[in-house]
Amino acid sequence: MALQDCRIITLPKIQDRRGNLTFVEADRHVPFDIRRVYYLYDVPGGAERGGHAHRTLQQFIVAMSGSFDVVLDDGIATRRFHLNRSYFGLYVSSMNWRSLDNFSSGAVCMVLASAHYDEADYIRDHAQFIKQALAG
Repeated sequence: MALQDCRIITLPKIQDRRGNLTFVEADRHVPFDIRRVYYLYDVPGGAERGGHAHRTLQQFIVAMSGSFDVVLDDGIATRRFHLNRSYFGLYVSSMNWRSLDNFSSGAVCMVLASAHYDEADYIRDHAQFIKQALAG
């Protein structure tokens, strides 16, 4: 997988005077079966999250509230995505180093993942990631 596989996906937005509704379906909006959901919140100003890559895990990242940036690096190129709407999600393929920063006050980041937590899938050293990505 490469950085060009990563992209913003527009989710359905059903508008209603009582409030809008957006939904996410596996294999329809997200190109994988959803095995895990987690969310980040109360991130202090100036803090950064992520700072790792996954060997096989795929993710779909949504700004449920507020905004933040996702910086992706495939070992060759880097790209920054700004997420600020709950009906946009960022698909992140495997073997991309990810960092999340620039969190607004009250931001909530929801992540849908293709697998259950597995520490062996993480690459936490950027130099090691570059070596594996370029060997790939």
